[in-house]
Amino acid sequence: MPASVLAAEHRSPRRPFTGRHMAAIMIAFFGVVIAVNVLMASLASRTFGGVVVENSYVASQHFNRWLDEAGAERRLGWRAAIHRAADGRIEVTLTGAPERAVVTGEAWHPLGQAPDHLLRFRPQGATYRSTRSVPAGRWRIRIEVRAGAQRWRSEQTVS
Repeated sequence: MPASVLAAEHRSPRRPFTGRHMAAIMIAFFGVVIAVNVLMASLASRTFGGVVVENSYVASQHFNRWLDEAGAERRLGWRAAIHRAADGRIEVTLTGAPERAVVTGEAWHPLGQAPDHLLRFRPQGATYRSTRSVPAGRWRIRIEVRAGAQRWRSEQTVS
């Protein structure tokens, strides 16, 4: 007897493809798709730090003005270091800004999970300290510094 006939006789019979096989394939496929979607959605919701505007068309009409204002602020050369003190108050250290500048600000939660806090600052030398504390967590701090007709803005994250 030829070797190929002998090999064919000794092979185990092939099992038929059944509905159980198809169900296992479908469950595995959709399980992977759902797991990837859940992972991507959770990463996106935890890392989104952008700002959503109510009307993007209206915002686009102001874009060139915003660029001009940003250029004027950059030319002032002012800098700010913003951090949270141990008691939860926000401290702003200005560099290059004139003395007796007025500093105001706002603390907002990046995902909108907590209400915004308006901040007022009192000068303590080159450092300005907020009059109220901000709850623990990650916050975006927007400050505005005014000195006469000059205005400068900055935004930084504190944790």
